[in-house]
Amino acid sequence: MYKRYKKHCLAAIFCTAILTSQPVLADPVPLNLETAIQMALANNPKTVIADGNLQSALGAKKRVIGTFGPQVSFQHRETRGQNYQAINDDVASNFNNAATVSMPVYTGGRREGSVNASRRLVEVAEMEVGRTDQEVKLDATSAYYNVLQTRNMVELNKESVERLELHLKNVQAQYAVGTVAKADVLRSEVELADAQQELIKAENSYEISLANINNIIGLPLDTEILVNDNLSYLEYAKTLDNCLSFAGDNRPEIAQAVKRVSAAKSEIQAARAGYIPQININAAHGWDKDKFPGDEKASWSIGATVNFNIFDSNTTRGSVDAAQGTLTQREAQYRQTRDGVFLEVRSDYLSLREAEKRIYTASVTVEKAQEDYKIAQVRYQAGVGTNTDVLDAQVALTKAQTNYVQALYDYNTSWANLEKAMGVPVMPAPPSSAAIAQKAE
Repeated sequence: MYKRYKKHCLAAIFCTAILTSQPVLADPVPLNLETAIQMALANNPKTVIADGNLQSALGAKKRVIGTFGPQVSFQHRETRGQNYQAINDDVASNFNNAATVSMPVYTGGRREGSVNASRRLVEVAEMEVGRTDQEVKLDATSAYYNVLQTRNMVELNKESVERLELHLKNVQAQYAVGTVAKADVLRSEVELADAQQELIKAENSYEISLANINNIIGLPLDTEILVNDNLSYLEYAKTLDNCLSFAGDNRPEIAQAVKRVSAAKSEIQAARAGYIPQININAAHGWDKDKFPGDEKASWSIGATVNFNIFDSNTTRGSVDAAQGTLTQREAQYRQTRDGVFLEVRSDYLSLREAEKRIYTASVTVEKAQEDYKIAQVRYQAGVGTNTDVLDAQVALTKAQTNYVQALYDYNTSWANLEKAMGVPVMPAPPSSAAIAQKAE
């Protein structure tokens, strides 16, 4: 818990330093992947909720342990009354003090079962903190990659608009000298208008992605950020079997399910204690007097109490059956969780490999589409090609570039999803491609 608190304090200091270093209403806030993750961990409400759940579990464990420990109490009582049958029936006062100590000696397994169950639930809450960190990291990573993706789409659409603007000028010049028909001009104007529409959509998507990442990392939604990173490809070396094995050992949800099964078994042990005698010991010491504070006529006692339910109208049987039903449910949930995790890992791994293949094919397609577009332009200018050839080549080039950027985005997000599915612990993110480039310079 201390490490968790220390981590949040350092992250908060780190984020504060970033924000306070920026002039008010001036330069954009610089952001890279590592910074985005650390700010999200420090500011995202999900981490606060997880910490609160852990505090609740720790308090519940403390309460359960205290229930079976020694209980010390002190009571002071003041009374005033009259006994009509006494020889002296005057109104009298009485001041009574009593100190008692009691403690269960044998609970038939109730203490052990209840304490063990509460400890398992604390461990579940601790694992939930780690699971939440992984979820927040994924949220920040996905939002960061989405910023890069939408920014790239803005650039691609700008390039498309620029190509069509240049082509339209060329068509208009040829139309002015009578070498092409009016239809070529109209078709080129329509294609340019369509490209401008796509650019407007791309710019809006980029603005939305900025607001989304600001929300995740705890900045005002309208904060302008500066990202000098780019989507890139880095080979993923692990095999599917490696990923599945790692997930089985490290995914918090699987470990949580195991702890919940263990807690359910302890709850059965605690419920069965109703069939077994309970032994308590107690000691008391008292004082009383007719004047305050009542500190004379001392008395004491010590003893033991044995409680055994001979017949409780099936209350204990009902508790045991309910606990057994909970165990059956949690065992099924464990199997469901484990199967779901392995399915998630397999799906994310296959998605990553699919995107990896698309990166290669799309990069080759981009090179060919660029060459095809240049050839179509030259042929059109020479009067041996058509306007449709140029526009079709332009559409093909934009599509190829979009597919390449999309493949890079899918690859990086699949990597992030796969790490979350495997339960990779949250650690500082690797340096961004921009940071690597700066270091190389």
